[in-house]
Amino acid sequence: MEYLSMTVENQENNLRIDKLLSDRIPEQSRSYLQKLIKDGNITVNGNIVKPNYKVQANDLINLSLPEPEEPDILPENIPLDILYEDDDILVINKPKGMVVHPSAGHYTGTVVNAVMYHCNGNLSGINGVMRPGIVHRIDMDTTGAIVICKSDQAHQNLAEQLKVHSITRKYRAIVYGNFKDDNGTITGDIGRHPIDRKKMAIVQRNGKPAITHYHVLERFGSYTYIECQLETGRTHQIRVHMASNGHPLLGDELYGPSKCPFHLQGQCLHAMTLGFKHPISGQYVQFEAPLPDYFTHLLQNLRKY
Repeated sequence: MEYLSMTVENQENNLRIDKLLSDRIPEQSRSYLQKLIKDGNITVNGNIVKPNYKVQANDLINLSLPEPEEPDILPENIPLDILYEDDDILVINKPKGMVVHPSAGHYTGTVVNAVMYHCNGNLSGINGVMRPGIVHRIDMDTTGAIVICKSDQAHQNLAEQLKVHSITRKYRAIVYGNFKDDNGTITGDIGRHPIDRKKMAIVQRNGKPAITHYHVLERFGSYTYIECQLETGRTHQIRVHMASNGHPLLGDELYGPSKCPFHLQGQCLHAMTLGFKHPISGQYVQFEAPLPDYFTHLLQNLRKY
């Protein structure tokens, strides 16, 4: 059991307690916090309250958070598009619609389920039972190259390379609008959106530095085909940076228009190039994930029309 205490600040006066807590503890869903309130795990000034209780400045809130129950994550015989494999690492081309690691609502059909089967359980354990072998991730509807580690030694080495931003990560994307310049760099600290907790945003406080370089590959009038190179790797970085620059990704209903003129499943984004020093040999290796069919067909249509 984890115990937390917090005092309501003046600017939070008269907020519903479930809203305040979801703002203060964004890693927990509002529905889960409501359940904790109803179960008596959360008190205000020593009293049990309801989820719609309106807090007052200087209220003392005490929380008892039960230890999360980790479900059994089982190996699944899911085909993998393998770009490279040796005794230490596995590089795959992740398809659209596949989640990288298990999370609430996604305990099967993930990359982790697939690599557990493929590697017969021989994966690094640094990130725990929910993320064996996972060093980095890409979004469910983003396709492309990711590396899986089979040993803790490989994992530690690659994690350090990620930390110092020495890994090459180039993405291909199609965005709305026509860029003024052929090349550019977008900067801006990225953190949780202050209002919509499902989104990330460029923020002034409590964000992490983020840098995205872009290069125009083709122009289609209302759309542009670009390559992005990450200098950092924040959650939704390319999606947030491009939207902030007035060029949201085609198909990205979270950061762009709610209606897409093409039949797409999520954002048009592909992790094409992944390069790093091999964690054991020390030699630089680089892998290319070919564009998925939907992406090449879309490019063909844009070139045609």
